[in-house]
Amino acid sequence: MSANVDQNNRPDYDQVLQDIADYVLDYRIDSEAALDTARNCLMDTLGCGLLALRFPECTKHLGPLVEGTVVPFGARVPGTSFRLDPVKAAWDIGCIVRWLDYNDTWLAAEWGHPSDNLGGILAVADHLSQKRVANGDAPLTVRAVLEAMIMAHEIQGVIALENSFNRVGLDHVLLVKVASTAVTAKLMGANREQLLAALSHAFVDGQALRTYRHAPNAGSRKSWAAGDASSRGVRLADIALRGEMGIPGVLSAPQWGFYDVLFSHTNKDLALKPEDKRAFSLSQPYGTYVMENVLFKISFPAEFHAQTACEAAVTLHPQVKERLHQIERIVITTHESAIRIISKVGPLANAADRDHCLQYMTAVPLVFGDLVAEQYEDEFHAAHPIIDELRDKMVIVEDPRYSREYLEADKRSIANAVQVFFKDGSSTEQVAVEYPIGHRRRRVHGIPLLEDKFKANLATRFTAQRSAEIFALCKDQARLEATPVNRFVDLFVI
Repeated sequence: MSANVDQNNRPDYDQVLQDIADYVLDYRIDSEAALDTARNCLMDTLGCGLLALRFPECTKHLGPLVEGTVVPFGARVPGTSFRLDPVKAAWDIGCIVRWLDYNDTWLAAEWGHPSDNLGGILAVADHLSQKRVANGDAPLTVRAVLEAMIMAHEIQGVIALENSFNRVGLDHVLLVKVASTAVTAKLMGANREQLLAALSHAFVDGQALRTYRHAPNAGSRKSWAAGDASSRGVRLADIALRGEMGIPGVLSAPQWGFYDVLFSHTNKDLALKPEDKRAFSLSQPYGTYVMENVLFKISFPAEFHAQTACEAAVTLHPQVKERLHQIERIVITTHESAIRIISKVGPLANAADRDHCLQYMTAVPLVFGDLVAEQYEDEFHAAHPIIDELRDKMVIVEDPRYSREYLEADKRSIANAVQVFFKDGSSTEQVAVEYPIGHRRRRVHGIPLLEDKFKANLATRFTAQRSAEIFALCKDQARLEATPVNRFVDLFVI
């Protein structure tokens, strides 16, 4: 037999896929810390979506593809009157959740926002609950939503711990698609073979590039990319539930698999050398670690690597607000990931460009003492040239300790320090913030502020009575977990 003939021995499913499937199907969640954090995460994520509905650039994307479409038992998009098929509802929910870059964050070798998966989870759970009630069966409860969130967080976050997709140019929404596929397939009743098939299709898809997140091409796609990924997870789960076969060697197949095509370094001949080959490194089993340690964005709608810089800038605001034109330079001491992702000079083309610029996100609170979503908009930027004047005076310095402790499992710091120097030779003190208010180390102080954020976001869309009703339910862990999903979503319908 010729050595060039492919051996057509169908392999077992890659172990990575089997581990995800077995976790989703068999793991029992009993961590009170994870369930409590998931409840807070549900509140915060929905609140971020409600706030985004104030922005026309977001709402223009929402609603059915064909106007007037009627969907029996359609999933609802919180804060709107839309009732859509689960795939489009997942897209819309994911879009509003991510639009303002204000929902939770996970930082490791790869970054991302695990609550992006709520788009698929809530859409599927709402649709299935309505359908079950119509058939005389019990609906899903919010406990099922919380458990799906914990599992989606875990899948996305554990894979992200040691596997950097950004270093090969792939966007982190790949992990949203994988996690959403897994947990929505389970909600839909997938068996192990169907779940494996769905996961294999999530990896065999062409994956999103990070082009739209980086200068000079940063743009608003980064605000809807996660919704797109979560909705694709729902679609792939549905395809698998219909009996579509999987691709067992999707990751490891020589030449054609994910590892060789998208996760390894190739030479000009596209022939992989042994030292170029890469596979996923998974340092711990799936459990509840990620939800328990997730980072909340509480104070600022800003890319998370800049959160502590914003806190430092707010602290310095009283010392510099009357001396802005006397500033000679501003030194921001930061970590390697922030430099690689969000440090940029030159013109900023749009709001999405500005909310991923470390210098812009530091300058605004230095000048105004706060940073809110409206301050990224074109009109605000054009009205305040002092922001760009300060950006031009900024010097970015890496602190090796900050970079090291960013990756250390017992720290996971996201440190920044800011110091302002004036033309007369004087300076402020250096204000360093190593753990943002949304970090697990600051939970006791952060959760009351997270609740205030949720109440403020509810007030942008609902009456005081409805807002109070929603908040009271979300504060009560036991009552919330027992609430049917369709009844829960009823509270968010306009």
